[in-house]
Amino acid sequence: MVKFGYLKPRSIDEAISLYEKHRGKAKYIAGGTDVMVKIKEGRITPRYLISLNHLEGLDRIVYDDGELKIGSMVTHRMLELSPLIKKRYPILADAVENIGSVQIRNVATIGGNIVNAVPSADGAIPLITLGARVRVRGPSGEREMALEELFVGPGQTVLDPGEILLEFVVPELPPRTGGAYWKHTRRAAMELPLLGVAVLVSLAEDMETCTLARIGLGVLAPTPMRARRAESILTGERLDEGILKEAGRVAAEECKARDTVRGEAWYRRAMVRVLVPRMARIAMERAS
Repeated sequence: MVKFGYLKPRSIDEAISLYEKHRGKAKYIAGGTDVMVKIKEGRITPRYLISLNHLEGLDRIVYDDGELKIGSMVTHRMLELSPLIKKRYPILADAVENIGSVQIRNVATIGGNIVNAVPSADGAIPLITLGARVRVRGPSGEREMALEELFVGPGQTVLDPGEILLEFVVPELPPRTGGAYWKHTRRAAMELPLLGVAVLVSLAEDMETCTLARIGLGVLAPTPMRARRAESILTGERLDEGILKEAGRVAAEECKARDTVRGEAWYRRAMVRVLVPRMARIAMERAS
């Protein structure tokens, strides 16, 4: 039987202090859906788990002056059921409503999902596409960075020992902006994705010309990524079928697809080519 101490700090500073006190022997735990599996499988053996569940202010979804702030302890279920997310950020609702089962979504947190940094993490892709930044605090103080810069490789982030991800900040989006995300799997129920594609577009007053385009791709590469060459194909152009298909072709070229046990690179590239135009069409509809 695996034994460990379970610590319940009441503030962020106390949590960081406990981590420093037990440095090398402690691990933070949020919802626990990933950490407990790793402990059970013997992949990690912490002597202390420091719970982030009782820290105030990390479980809020706040929209203020155009910015969306999502605390790291917000569960996927909270995002799924949030009227604000459904109305203003359906690209994010698309992602969280298909993560695991309702039971999993009730406990798994968006912060834990991101910090775990597995390539199959659905939550990261729409947030990167929305241009989200992350605020973190650790023994050396507080800092902020683009979410895209957080990832180094599978299971690896740039977080220093003891740092806690506090919240995601989505900057104000231009008017007439819409977004969509698709998780592509072999079957509908509780399956890890073969790939994830998110597209966000902002339209001019004519509702046809693209003033801003972002394309997020996940699972294909070791870390989530933006398809910036494909984005440049769309920006400033009238979004007809020809330009959407060209963006899909270019995104497939730059997507860094790899072979894994769940899917081969050639198939993933083919699906990126199909799904980028498809998500762009939905994004355009939502922008209106």
